[in-house]
Amino acid sequence: MSIGEVAARTGLTIDTLRFYEREGILANPVRRGPGGRRRYAEHDIAWLNMCIVLRGSGMPIPAIRHYTELARAGEGTERERLAILREHKTRIAGQIAQLHQCMDLIGYKIGVYEDYLAESEPEPEPGAIL
Repeated sequence: MSIGEVAARTGLTIDTLRFYEREGILANPVRRGPGGRRRYAEHDIAWLNMCIVLRGSGMPIPAIRHYTELARAGEGTERERLAILREHKTRIAGQIAQLHQCMDLIGYKIGVYEDYLAESEPEPEPGAIL
């Protein structure tokens, strides 16, 4: 697949794909076709989709790079990869808990304003069309 096809399938921009390649977070080196054009395979798409999830959940690029390096190293790095993912999962759980607290406060404030406005708005006149 061309870089444009990969961009369309993953939702990443071509610039982001090039950035990921420069940052070393692709599982395998990008192969080059005739004329030096990048050529991607299905396994590249699968890896990129995982990177999208990790990045979207707040994992920093250096941590993704480290995880990628361990994956490239292969057998014997499973414990360290597991530790990286567990640590990230714990961080996400903390963020979710914090967001729930934010939602509770915002929900409370919405209720306060709704109650205030309901009390301060004049009653419609009998027979008025609403």
